[in-house]
Amino acid sequence: MIKTLWELFSIFFKIGLCTFGGGIAMLPILERDLVENRRWASEGELLDYFAIGQATPGIIAVNVATFIGYKKARVIGGCVATFGMVCPSLIIITLIALFISNFADIWWVQKALTGINVAVAAILTSAVYKFAKKSVKDVFGFCLLVISFVAIFVFNVGTIWVIIGSALIGIILAGIRGDFSAVKKEGEKHEVASEED
Repeated sequence: MIKTLWELFSIFFKIGLCTFGGGIAMLPILERDLVENRRWASEGELLDYFAIGQATPGIIAVNVATFIGYKKARVIGGCVATFGMVCPSLIIITLIALFISNFADIWWVQKALTGINVAVAAILTSAVYKFAKKSVKDVFGFCLLVISFVAIFVFNVGTIWVIIGSALIGIILAGIRGDFSAVKKEGEKHEVASEED
């Protein structure tokens, strides 16, 4: 248990230390470290965690860390992973506040932030493309993507309303397609199989 908790803390500490841009910009790093290298989650699970993290209060990457930590070691795992993710920012911000006054006015900091902004823009573009490629699976999904984009960027509809609306449309469509009855049948098969064992 201690080994798992230390691994959770160290992995998320490293991710928190080495990433800029937050939110969806962290998706490629989380995907590499958590899905490809450690297999702590599947690509689908990570996308689900991101979607839920976007809809719930707080920073997306921290919410994802909490979900992964909970999956690995329940409540204590969620707490440790969350602390690991926020710890680097906490240390850096504290040091900046203690030792450097007018931090944003220092010329080399301004130049560094300009470079970081360009890199984050490239990372965000890549992450959004990969996210869309994995999430949009049919014409309906593409139409929903376009409608959501227009609602947010043209009509200034709040993101939370777009997420709630999309979820409701997805639930209604699943009901029309009969997906819920298929899930129920699958669950009944598992119950029968477990009773036979």
